[in-house]
Amino acid sequence: MNYTTHNNMKVKIMSTKSRNYFLDNYKALLIILVVIGHFIEPCYSNTPFLMILKWIIFSFHMPAFIFISGYFSKKTMTFEKLIQKLVIPYLVYEMLYYLLYVFVIHKDTGLYLNRPKFSLWYLMALFFWRIATPYIKKIPGSIFVSITAGLLIGFSQLGNFFSIPRTLFFYPFFLAGYYFQESWFETVRKKWKFLASSLACVLLLFFGGVFAGSIQLTPWIFYGRYSYEDMGMTPGIGMLVRLGCYGISFLLVFTLCAVIPKKKHFFSVLGLRTMPIYLFHGLIYSVLKATPLLKQINTPLETLALLLFCVLLSFALASELPNRFVTWISSIPVSLPKPPKNLGLPPVFTFGKRNQAQP
Repeated sequence: MNYTTHNNMKVKIMSTKSRNYFLDNYKALLIILVVIGHFIEPCYSNTPFLMILKWIIFSFHMPAFIFISGYFSKKTMTFEKLIQKLVIPYLVYEMLYYLLYVFVIHKDTGLYLNRPKFSLWYLMALFFWRIATPYIKKIPGSIFVSITAGLLIGFSQLGNFFSIPRTLFFYPFFLAGYYFQESWFETVRKKWKFLASSLACVLLLFFGGVFAGSIQLTPWIFYGRYSYEDMGMTPGIGMLVRLGCYGISFLLVFTLCAVIPKKKHFFSVLGLRTMPIYLFHGLIYSVLKATPLLKQINTPLETLALLLFCVLLSFALASELPNRFVTWISSIPVSLPKPPKNLGLPPVFTFGKRNQAQP
């Protein structure tokens, strides 16, 4: 913040920083891939193209999306704000999904708040990540600790319970984004040849090992919610495969930085409004999934129409009305009783106005 003097008056001049459209474009691409990845789920086994597309999308789209979430989570948020921005929206959208499932789709389900429906696991996971990171960052080698936790959770049979398996599986990407500095993006862009060659080597070793060991794989290996037993793997093979998934996903996350444009484009607006797209596309997908329509996608023309529909849907959900609804839901006032001052709570558990100090 700068000051200048005019007619003996001190006038405050606010320094402005130009918008980083690279990050908007990065998020825009990822949210479109999230929508496409879900809509091709019922039909990806129908054609080789959709099968390959499914593998490509799921190998990096959520890791990259969560990496960017971690990057934008550096500022400390009070516990009240976390409740307001994540918990209340989670409860509201869980109710919306429940009503849709019961009264529109006529699906036999219940209002299970400890088992997130569809894509709402991300809100629950983000809440836990924001809570845990002020503690985890104090642990030496915290990213390696988080990767170890991601490997070990593959032994569990927790399923979708509080989304614990996915929360731990994807946490290394959130933590990496949390540590990542803005200046490093340009460094990564300059190293694209090294990243591309490293990715090629890792893919060769990974699929070479899979072929040599006659291991049957599905895109489930990148989902994070399934145990090694669920995927038909022994614990040893499962851990090696998951470790390979981490290597592939991290390299793709950084390689993607080299191809994302830095200037503003017509699709940049999607990066500003990823949340309404993420939350609402699942409602439309759930309705269509209950019909034979998506399962019957088979021809190139039908595939092209589906992909175009996903792109247009993303733009439609980024419009003013869905964005206003999401903003309104995440702005519902929250007031919690203040704890005693001598509890020594970390910044994330502070109440009321946030201290200006950064984590």
